[in-house]
Amino acid sequence: MKHDIILRGKRLVALLVTICSLSTAWAGELNLIPKPLRVEEGEGHFVLTAKATIGYDAALEEQAEYLQQLLGQSTGWDLTLKPEARKATIRLELKPGEVGHPEGYRLTVTPKGITVTGEDRGGVFYGIQTLLQLFPTEVYSDRRQHDVVWSAPAVTVYDAPNRPWRGMMLDVARYFYHKDFVKKYIDMMAMYKLNKLQLHLIDDSGWRLEIKKYPRLTEVGAWAGTDAKRLGGYYTQEDIKELIAYAQVRNVEIIPEIEFPAHILSAIVAYPWLSCTGLQHEVPTQHFISKDLLCVGKESSIQFLRDILDETVALFPSAYINIGGDEANYVRWESCPHCQAIIQREGLKKASDLQGYLTNVVAEMMKEKNRTVVGWEEILLRGEVKTPVVGVFWHNVADTIEATKTGHKAILSPATHMYFDFPESSTPGEVKAATWMPPISVEKCYGMEVNDYSPESTVLGVQGCFWSDQFIHGTVLQEIDCLDENRSENYAEYLTFPRLLALSEVAWTPQAARNYPDFSYRLATHFARLDAKGCHYRVPEPHIEKMETVDNGALRFTLTPAIDQAVIRYTTDGSYPTVHSPIYTGPVTVADKSDFHAITVVTDTHYSLPIYFAPDYSAYKPYGEFTAEWKPLIVQTQKAPWRFECTGKIAGNGDYVITFIPTKGENSLQLGGLKLYKRDELLAEVAQSSTSDSNDGTTAYRFSVDAFEAGTPFFIEVEAWGEGGNDTSGLVFIRKEAQ
Repeated sequence: MKHDIILRGKRLVALLVTICSLSTAWAGELNLIPKPLRVEEGEGHFVLTAKATIGYDAALEEQAEYLQQLLGQSTGWDLTLKPEARKATIRLELKPGEVGHPEGYRLTVTPKGITVTGEDRGGVFYGIQTLLQLFPTEVYSDRRQHDVVWSAPAVTVYDAPNRPWRGMMLDVARYFYHKDFVKKYIDMMAMYKLNKLQLHLIDDSGWRLEIKKYPRLTEVGAWAGTDAKRLGGYYTQEDIKELIAYAQVRNVEIIPEIEFPAHILSAIVAYPWLSCTGLQHEVPTQHFISKDLLCVGKESSIQFLRDILDETVALFPSAYINIGGDEANYVRWESCPHCQAIIQREGLKKASDLQGYLTNVVAEMMKEKNRTVVGWEEILLRGEVKTPVVGVFWHNVADTIEATKTGHKAILSPATHMYFDFPESSTPGEVKAATWMPPISVEKCYGMEVNDYSPESTVLGVQGCFWSDQFIHGTVLQEIDCLDENRSENYAEYLTFPRLLALSEVAWTPQAARNYPDFSYRLATHFARLDAKGCHYRVPEPHIEKMETVDNGALRFTLTPAIDQAVIRYTTDGSYPTVHSPIYTGPVTVADKSDFHAITVVTDTHYSLPIYFAPDYSAYKPYGEFTAEWKPLIVQTQKAPWRFECTGKIAGNGDYVITFIPTKGENSLQLGGLKLYKRDELLAEVAQSSTSDSNDGTTAYRFSVDAFEAGTPFFIEVEAWGEGGNDTSGLVFIRKEAQ
C-alpha cells in the first residue's frame, strides 16, 4: 500500500474505525500510547549512531532543536542539525494537505533513515513523540546512558487525533507550584499528545498571576498565613512568558483561568472594594468556598475585570480565556443594592441571572480581542449567554445539549472520570485525596465515553483536572525550603499518573478503537518510561489473573505483573508484604482470601499498595453507602460525642437517611442527638434518643442538606454510649432519598 495516502477532512473521520481495526495487532506489539490510527510493519530496524544528522524545514527549527537536545542528553551525542537539508538521517518536514488533518503526521522508519511528515508543526512534534516511544526506554533519561543500542523497528505510522481539545487542568491557585514543576507537567502532557493546559491561577486561597496595575493582588493575595507558616507564591509576567515559550515548542497551549464571580476571595482580600460588603478578610489557610463574590453592580468591579483581562490577553497568545464561573453562592448579590439595581435595569428575574449578564459582558470584551471565553458549565446554566462560549462540563455531561441552543461548544471533564484529585482506589493506605466522589481507577478513567450529547457536534474534546485543595485541608504537604523538598510535587504526580495516560488515549483515539485489556498490556511497559522521566507515579497492584476454589474451600491465586519486569512480593498470613517478603513465582494457595496480600515492587523505595479485598456490604444495599463502623474500643460507657467523616456520602442537596445497624455484642449502643457539619459549619441537627442493638434492630435519622459544597469535608457527630458496657459492634450507612 502506498505511503502517500491523502486523508482529508471528513474522509479521515470516516476511515477511523476501519483503519484502527487493521492496525490493532501491530500497535499493541509496539506498545504505543495513545494508540495510533494506523501502523504498517516494515522489515528490519533503524539504528541511531553518533554520525546521524537531523534535517528540517525552516519552520521546524524549534522542533529539530528539541529532538537534538532530547536525544543528546540520553545518548551523549551532539547530533548535527541541517536546516533545509533534503537528505538527513532523520528528516522533519511540513506538508500541509498531505496528511489532511490538524496535528496529524506520518512517521516512516526504515533501516536507512527516518522521516516525520506533519500537517503542521504540532503534527511533526507528535510524530517525534511516537518515534521516541519506538526507541529503548533509556531515551527519556536526562543523563547519558551507556551500552544501549539505539534501535527502532521499521514501521510506517499514519496518525491524527480524534478531537482537537486534549487537555489537563493544573490547580496552582490552591497550592502554588514552582514554574519548573509546571514545565515538567507540560513535558509529561506533551509526551502523551495532550495539547491544552488550563492553569487555574485564581482561587479563594491564592492569586498567582502578576498584574502590573494591581500590585496588591500578588503582594497580599498570593500569600496565606504569617511568618514561618506563610504559604504561597506567584508567577511574574516574565515567568509566564517563559512557560508559554516552553509550551509552544511542545504544542501545548496554555489557557489562563481567571476565576470569577466566585473563588475570588484572594483578590477581595487585596482590594475589599471589589466585594458587595467591602469587608476586610484574610487569605484562607484552609480550603473553603467563600460566599463573597465580585460585586457585579459596581462599575469599578467591571473596570477591574477589564484591566485584569487586558493584561492577561497581552500575556497569553491562547485563543481562549477561561473565566471559571462555578460554585457561586448568590446570597451577597441578593442583598446588595448595587447588584439589585442591575437586576432591575436589565429586567432579570433573580440574582443568579446576574452571572449570565456578567458572562455576556466579559464574552463581548474578549470577542473584541479575538478571544473566546471558556468556563465551567455553570456559565451556560446561569442566565442567558448570547455570545458563543465554551463550557467545561464537570457535573452532568448530558447538559452539553444546552451548548447547542446559542451556538456554544463543550469540553467533557466529568468529575466521575476525569478528576485526578480523587484516589485511584479505596485501599487502606491510599494517599489523602478528595472523597466527595468515589475513587477513579485507571480502568474507569479509560472507560469514559466521548459522545456528543446534543443534536449536533459541539464537543471539542476531553480534559482531566487536578485540584490542589487537598494540600490545604489540614495535612501539611508543603516543601521545607531549606531541605529543597518536593513532596507536594511527588504527591501531585502520584495522583496524576498513570491516569494521564488513560486520558491521552480517551482524547486521541476513537472510542470504537479503544480496548482496556489492550491498553493495560501496553501501559505495563510505560512505567519504565515514567521512571526515566523521574515521574513519581502510583505503582499499580499486581493483576489477579485467576482466583479459584480448590480442595477444602481454599483459594488459589494466579497473578500477573502490572508493570513489565517488576517483582511481585506476597504474604499468606494476613500481614502486609514488604520488599523483603517472598517473591511470587507461581500460584499461591491460602485458606481465606483475607490471608493473601501482594505488592508490585519497582524499587526498594517505590512499590504499590497491597491487593485489597473490600468488605462485602451487598446485603446492606437498601441502606445506602457504607460510612463508618463502631467497635468496642470506640464506644464509651458514658454519653460522649462520636464524630466520623461522611465526605462523599453527602453528594448534593437533598434529603438523607443515616442508619446505624448493630452486628454483634452483649451490650446495646445508646444514641442521642445527631449533628451534620460541613467542615465546622452546622448544617443539620436531629434531636433524637434511640437504642441500637442486635435484638432491637436498626436506628435511623433523617436530615436535609441545602448548602452542599463540592470538595468540602462533611462530618457526622452523634451522642453515643454503651449501655452496661462497650461490647457492641455495628455498621453505619447513608442513603440519599429519591427526589
